[in-house]
Amino acid sequence: MKKVLVLAIGVMLAGAANAQTFGIKGGANFANIIKTGDEEFNTEIKTGFNAGIFADIPIVSSLSFAPELMFSQKGYKTSGTSLLFGPNEYSVTTNFIDLPILAKINATNKFSIVVGPQVSFLTSTTEKFTQGSDSYKNTIREENDNLRKSLFGGVGGINIGLTDALSLQGRYAIDFQKNNGNGTSETPLYKNQVFQASLAIKL
Repeated sequence: MKKVLVLAIGVMLAGAANAQTFGIKGGANFANIIKTGDEEFNTEIKTGFNAGIFADIPIVSSLSFAPELMFSQKGYKTSGTSLLFGPNEYSVTTNFIDLPILAKINATNKFSIVVGPQVSFLTSTTEKFTQGSDSYKNTIREENDNLRKSLFGGVGGINIGLTDALSLQGRYAIDFQKNNGNGTSETPLYKNQVFQASLAIKL
């Protein structure tokens, strides 16, 4: 996985070196999962953040190549109530390095559509359980051994120009591959999905 990640970063940096536009971006993630099995295990949207760099390499007047290199928090959460201890919440945060390889279609000077494949590299998984005033947080390491460290997916979204340098970006990303979990509530078998809202600044 490390070799693939290094190669992916190299492709992104090579593209950025030839880009007409280069910048940074960051914002909020609204993540959840699409499960397989254990239908009684219900999950909710979990918030996180995204941050990274982007490039814009023109191909023709209304089309450009727009790769990105992003840190992205995904995962899910569940909640319930115990008769003895009251409400509780369990959340799983999965940290990824995402490499979206996007085609950017410029409808107007201030509006564009992006779509393309994405490769995601898992860096860490953290679980947190809270019940009343008690909570614990654990970074899962050994349990990650059977999970996929790289996932192939897709991204679609829009860019809205606010100024010449600043834009608002919305994305929906979904994994095409499952995480290789065992299908239980402890390690559900699922695909990641996430809605992103970001501000991008051209440098």
